Amino acid sequence: CPGGARPPQQTLNAFVDEYRDRYGVESICRVVQIAPSGYYLHAARARQPERRSTRAQQDELLCEDIKRVWEDNMRCYGVVKVWKQLRRDKVHVARCTVARLMRHLGLQGVRRGQVVRTTVPDGNAVCPLDKVQRQFKADRPNQLWVSDFTYVSTWQGWLYVAFVIDVFARRIVGWRVSNSMKTDFVLDALEQALYARQPGHTDGLIHHSDRGSQYVSIRYTERLAEAGIEPSVGSKGDSYDN
Repeated sequence: CPGGARPPQQTLNAFVDEYRDRYGVESICRVVQIAPSGYYLHAARARQPERRSTRAQQDELLCEDIKRVWEDNMRCYGVVKVWKQLRRDKVHVARCTVARLMRHLGLQGVRRGQVVRTTVPDGNAVCPLDKVQRQFKADRPNQLWVSDFTYVSTWQGWLYVAFVIDVFARRIVGWRVSNSMKTDFVLDALEQALYARQPGHTDGLIHHSDRGSQYVSIRYTERLAEAGIEPSVGSKGDSYDN
């Protein structure tokens, strides 16, 4: 465990449960440094749930109510709203107990204003020069493309949308949606733009983006070079290039 911390008792008991038939209870307890009597009590309670403490039995019933309220409300309710809904349902429980059990179950509510960091600069990558200098103007198609991606909150979680815009037409020429921020999905947006516009090696096309690790990755820059496109990267942390 990190920092030498002792694992929770439940984790140790589960470990003994898994390997008891192979190594024996006594030898495992000696290695993980738990009392065999404590483990045998855990095993007896697992076989006979009625032997558990009153609190453990109440917690089991409350967990079912908490999961029901959380699921019925589209998994959006946090501790306070779950607690208030339980009170309306005539389930009398302390708010701190709801917080403890939701933490145990791994449940949490949706937070307003939650920010997702999309631009993660790669400090080890060699970035191309900024050939645009915020002059987002073009005299013809396939002269300047700008790329970026953003995020959208949905009931299924965060989705990320990558796009490539032709500055001359102010039109999205390539886009892709993904549930992760990996290089593949921004590369797919670029591939769609290349297929739609078919830029030539003599067009002098410049591709401009921010310093996100996806855009300065080896795979992305190699694909730009293969298509005869000149890369351009804006300054670090500059929202005007976003």
